[in-house]
Amino acid sequence: MGSEATTVDVEIDERVATVWLNRPHRLNAVTPELVDDLLGALGALGAKDVGAVVLAGRGRAFCSGHDLKQPPPEQDSRVRLERLQDVTRALRALPQPVVAAVRGYAIGAGAEFALGCDLVYAADDAVFAFPEVGLGLSVTGAASRLLPLLVGPARAKELVLLGERVDAATASQLGLVNAVVPAAELAEHAAGVARALAGKPASAVALAKRALDRGVDSAVETALELEVSHALVTEHTPEVARSAAEFGDRGAR
Repeated sequence: MGSEATTVDVEIDERVATVWLNRPHRLNAVTPELVDDLLGALGALGAKDVGAVVLAGRGRAFCSGHDLKQPPPEQDSRVRLERLQDVTRALRALPQPVVAAVRGYAIGAGAEFALGCDLVYAADDAVFAFPEVGLGLSVTGAASRLLPLLVGPARAKELVLLGERVDAATASQLGLVNAVVPAAELAEHAAGVARALAGKPASAVALAKRALDRGVDSAVETALELEVSHALVTEHTPEVARSAAEFGDRGAR
């Protein structure tokens, strides 16, 4: 099932739900509407017979970050930021394991969406980056906590402070992804992993996910609040508008 009228599309097959970010013309860049649709899609999965979830992007990118060509949102900044962070909360709160299938760009918020998933598989054309500091902004989505856990504190600082793009092979070496597969095989590979997970006893899978995350999640919530505080500070610095305009002009080249 699915609907092209929304920015997020859901398909369910063999107890695997594939949640598609559905703005391919903008490389699935994040807007408030996409965040709302994604939260709605994830929230609805609890009422469905689903054993595992795949998060992917339509077209040639997973998610290229915030859509900087959109007009400034009307939402209060804190409300908007916390709404975005609710995506990380929702991904981690799902009892089903979530598999990220990343092809093309996973930039900024897109990279943070991937971090929120339980397993991450990347196409050989995938590119990850955390460009926020270069834009005068702050990371969100609990990247400040989850990224050091995956790649180590020193590498996490390098990725965040320098903001340089990382190709799929390097991401694999750093531990940012579980495996790299050819782009043409990514969808089936991720679906195969998800089907294997969905075939296991659901309660055991849910408990294992909760147990593995338990020691992390209290620190994640603290990180999310700190990130909001930092983001609110950086939003009002003069560098932000200039850097965002320059980045928007470059696009996700």
